[in-house]
Amino acid sequence: MHPVTIVLLVILVILIGLLIGLYFFGKKTQKKQEEQQAQIEASKQTVSMLVIDKKRMPLKESGLPQMVIDQTPKLLRRSKLPIVKAKVGPKISILIADEKVFDLIPVKKEIKAEVSGLYIVGVKGIRGNLEAPAKKKKGFFARFKKSAEEAQAAQTETKKSKKKK
Repeated sequence: MHPVTIVLLVILVILIGLLIGLYFFGKKTQKKQEEQQAQIEASKQTVSMLVIDKKRMPLKESGLPQMVIDQTPKLLRRSKLPIVKAKVGPKISILIADEKVFDLIPVKKEIKAEVSGLYIVGVKGIRGNLEAPAKKKKGFFARFKKSAEEAQAAQTETKKSKKKK
């Protein structure tokens, strides 16, 4: 056999081994996530709160108790989390929001939230429905582009001005 084919076979065997390892690792982490989700669902409570502020910030700067920061994995400590500062009853609490719920939380309004410990799982509006804000256009030239509605309004104005002349 040629040395090139031997090297390719060894690389192929290593890749297959890695794929099998990733499959079992993924299965294991999925089971852990399902168990954690079941615990969150079992312990959630509906609480009325006034949202003071919400930001995405690193865990160390969030103001959460030191015990919570110590329990988090080291990789997660550097990443930015959705933090909500809210008045729950007579005291001000700092909570971590779920990524799906964070955009729905209005600032300086009273809401009913499903809370599991320090984690906001769901949000309901006390007065009216909650709507997610429109996504902002990203990129440098996005601010100069007109949306479809603005372009159509500009066309109708130019047609009206031409008819008047």
